[in-house]
Amino acid sequence: MRLSKLFKNAPTTNVTGLCFDSRKVQPGNVYFCLPGMTHDGHEFIKQAVEKGAICIVHSKELKPEEMPVGAIYIRVADTVDAMNQAARIFYSKPSDKMLMYGITGTNGKSTIANVIRNIRNKKEPTGYIGTIAIEYGNVRLQPDLTTPDALFLQEKLSEMVRHGMKACALEVSSHGLAQRRVDGINFDVAIFTNLTYDHLDYHGTMKSYFEAKSLLFSERVKPTGKSILNIDDACFEKLQRISQAPVITYGIEHECDYRAINVQILPKQSKFDLVYQGKTYPVVTNLVATYNVYNLLAAIAALHETDMDLDVILEACKNLPQVDGRLEQIDMGQPFHVIVDFAHTPDGMKKMFQFGRQIAQTHKLISVFGSAGKRDVAKRKVFGELADQYCDYIILTEDDPRDEDPAVIADQIEEGIESSNHVFIEDRYEAIRQAIESANPGDCVLLLGKGDEPYIYRENGRAPYKGDNVIAKECISKYCRHINEAVDDVNEDESFIEE
Repeated sequence: MRLSKLFKNAPTTNVTGLCFDSRKVQPGNVYFCLPGMTHDGHEFIKQAVEKGAICIVHSKELKPEEMPVGAIYIRVADTVDAMNQAARIFYSKPSDKMLMYGITGTNGKSTIANVIRNIRNKKEPTGYIGTIAIEYGNVRLQPDLTTPDALFLQEKLSEMVRHGMKACALEVSSHGLAQRRVDGINFDVAIFTNLTYDHLDYHGTMKSYFEAKSLLFSERVKPTGKSILNIDDACFEKLQRISQAPVITYGIEHECDYRAINVQILPKQSKFDLVYQGKTYPVVTNLVATYNVYNLLAAIAALHETDMDLDVILEACKNLPQVDGRLEQIDMGQPFHVIVDFAHTPDGMKKMFQFGRQIAQTHKLISVFGSAGKRDVAKRKVFGELADQYCDYIILTEDDPRDEDPAVIADQIEEGIESSNHVFIEDRYEAIRQAIESANPGDCVLLLGKGDEPYIYRENGRAPYKGDNVIAKECISKYCRHINEAVDDVNEDESFIEE
């Protein structure tokens, strides 16, 4: 592509690519000098030119000695905005060629995005970008971030278009919104799940955290699109006021456009009646837990509001593919429950403990978890308090410790534990093994925080990790052979109802 297509009055020099990391510049690239939290891209202009950058886009005034020969220099008011707009053009505006669903909120993004993709795929090819993977057609890639940087994002959306995708479900994180990674995308549908305590190490306050999330509805969703909002969340009215698109509501506790009533939560399925425009539709789904009823309502509303037949959607809800690491029930014939979940916020942990307690009933609830290093320290004691309230046996372990000592993190969690039996086992594999080995018939084991992530962050960066779901299966296979699966006092059809 010609540089003149990206910037007015620029030369017709050929551009091979766009880049904001001087270490990754290739010959013929445009290099954008982005401001950073620790470094400023303007500091690396020389390196970029040496690597072959043919154009430098900058916002600061440069001295002659700061402008190596061999490159074209374009000054703009905002390099982030310039990069977003250039990326849209360079990759042929891919998001304009697909139906774009954007999902934001503290919890539930991955589940909603995957439900949308799986059901929408029955109508037309649909892609997904989020915490779990980047998927389109037969392509599956491991992401580095929930919401990738703007250049990578536009490139992958462009590849989706080339692979025939007609829609895309994209998880939109608060970091992605605050750092303007999705500024080059206009969403057809914006979905809000909930807002609870998280990421205050980055945002500072809940107010700033909310303001970041709200950008999806005030700026990024098309005025002709739809904002799908959780009416039961405390942030609903604020989002309703600022949304530049018409608002569609979903919930359980209040009257709304898509409401679930008569909710029954069973160990392996959920049932409820969907009330929509005065009519009642019975819904049965293999998703479990009340919070997943909310997630399903959001997906149903988003799909139906984008011209999918409601009967087709509800039929597909009966047997949805398991979302890896999200309330994933590991069933290998063992006479106790093992559940893997990505929960890593106080609200997410509480909901998992409540669900686990309901599953275990009078049997033991065993949990394995930790807390990420170099992240919000205040929530660690809260994790301990929550676990102490619901669990019989707690195994504290590593969870992306980075350069912090896992034992110190465990000590901080332990401050909230007063009565529950607990132990610290640093190696996460060993912690899971002990939980599995200590489970008796009817017990429930919760493995929380990592889900299916195939890596763990330690002092020297990302290290390989099998994922809690894979390790759980290995441990059950290795250490449960001695258990008699025909246990007379355990009724495997035992269920509970939550209304």
